[in-house]
Amino acid sequence: MSEASQESIIETAKAVLKLEAQGILGLLKRIGPPFEEAVRMVLSSRGRVVLTGIGKSGLIARKIAATLTSTGTPSVFLHPVEALHGDLGMVREGDVVIAISNSGRTLELNKILPTLRELGAKIIGFLGDPISPMARYCDVIVDVGVEREACPLNLAPTSSTTAALAMGDALSVVLLKQKEFKEEDFRRFHPGGSLGERLRSKVFQVMSKGEKVPMVYKGARLMDAIVEMDKKTLGAVIVIEEGKAPAGIITDGDLRRAILKGVDLRSATVDDIMTVSPKTISMHQNNSEALRLMEIHEIMHLVVVDDSHKVVGLLHLHDLLGREDFRLNGQ
Repeated sequence: MSEASQESIIETAKAVLKLEAQGILGLLKRIGPPFEEAVRMVLSSRGRVVLTGIGKSGLIARKIAATLTSTGTPSVFLHPVEALHGDLGMVREGDVVIAISNSGRTLELNKILPTLRELGAKIIGFLGDPISPMARYCDVIVDVGVEREACPLNLAPTSSTTAALAMGDALSVVLLKQKEFKEEDFRRFHPGGSLGERLRSKVFQVMSKGEKVPMVYKGARLMDAIVEMDKKTLGAVIVIEEGKAPAGIITDGDLRRAILKGVDLRSATVDDIMTVSPKTISMHQNNSEALRLMEIHEIMHLVVVDDSHKVVGLLHLHDLLGREDFRLNGQ
């Protein structure tokens, strides 16, 4: 390789870093009242923060969700395409959605945002174009636009994704300080602390069990299942057969979809809307395996069974991430 070629490589790399640094510095003048409103919206929320985006913005959304969660703000990632096919059921009234798009014209996002508003979620837009079509669905718009991409064709998301990621870090750190999140709190959410201990422990040690498990028999009236679900407050009810074998599961999302399809809740039975053959896990499995299954299947509940495949509990994602301080319990 010639000396000139080596110099070109180095200069190109420096130019990329300079453009991306300029993109981040350009955000300084955009930190103002909308950003403060976004922070207050998250702080006052009764639910979680739901990050969504597609393509490179989706990858940035996943990282921001991970940073928020590890610093005391429970967050999840919602894939816009999967949301169009049922995963909108994971969003609840009181949640705050952060939708990320450089163009603001992402078709999949513009399709789901109106429904998210109808579900009672507040929407924060991390937008590169504050007057784009997506802006009209947002309660708050945080401008993350950059003058140009580091890509010489000005096409590949480079400076724009770096800017969105930096704004997500800014939001995470501000929330951390506002919540007075301390070093000991941080340890609890990392492998050296209680989250790691929780994931290394067994499913039966954190699952809901006994009278806390929402269950109805196959063929039961749907209204009875709704009453059971509301009483046990886990967002789902297990449908069992004789001998307590799992036959299905009904989640909040299943109920919403049934309502949208016009199902008569008073005359229907659980068999009409339940998801048959629900995902199960042995009570003796590690919680890390349970979390892996939830991530693979993009679900929030696992039916827990014993060695005879009888239902003994229900595991919710929040049981893994920590509803409360973790204490190991016996079987």
